[in-house]
Amino acid sequence: MSSAYLLVSHGSRDPRPEVAMQQLAKLVCNKSPNNYNPSSSEHLVGIAALEMSPQPLHEQIQLFAKSAFGDCPLSQNENRLKIVPLFLLPGVHVMTDIPAEVALAQQAIGQDIMIELQPHLGSHPNLEKLLAKQISTIKAEAWILLAHGSRRPGSKETVEAMAASLSAVAAYWAGPPSLESQVKELVAAGYREIAILPYFLFAGGITDAIAASIEELKLQFSAVNFRLAQPLGASAELAELIWDLTDR
Repeated sequence: MSSAYLLVSHGSRDPRPEVAMQQLAKLVCNKSPNNYNPSSSEHLVGIAALEMSPQPLHEQIQLFAKSAFGDCPLSQNENRLKIVPLFLLPGVHVMTDIPAEVALAQQAIGQDIMIELQPHLGSHPNLEKLLAKQISTIKAEAWILLAHGSRRPGSKETVEAMAASLSAVAAYWAGPPSLESQVKELVAAGYREIAILPYFLFAGGITDAIAASIEELKLQFSAVNFRLAQPLGASAELAELIWDLTDR
């Protein structure tokens, strides 16, 4: 049996997330129990984007399948293409959009290559340990876990649970409660050292906007010391979680 792996991110007009995705794909390759051989179809790892790409995701999946397995695949059910959504929340993209694109790709490819949709990154139980590691490097009296947010009902529960496990409060970039409103509550409660952990994969346009908003908060609350942590980023530890998801 031959397997290939496609890491799917949201996509961005900012070039930094794609560079980070390429780095992460190489790190995931290194997690393979067999040495990665570019001339072999076994344990190939590629990247794709749900949005901001010239081609829709189902076409990207088809192209990657062709490059991974060639025009002469093995007999039926011996080729596996595993799709790993690198999304942190079980929002509309994870629960609706990506499954629909995978179904279109499977229909176009046929049954010679079986496409398997793996759990999304945010569902991994050890993700909390990665975030806790980042928190441990910064001294603060209070933490805010700042996620993007989702319009899908129930998606906030994941962020709330993660924030609680990290002894933080949750805020959302695209919905209430906002970063500013949570800062106001913490300041009113007497906190003067507040750190913000962006619950995002990589640096990009949104993390730049978060940094800018924190500069404005510094002017509004001059007696408060604000610290901004980094997003997850491409790391061997994150690659380990992703590789683990390929077996679930």
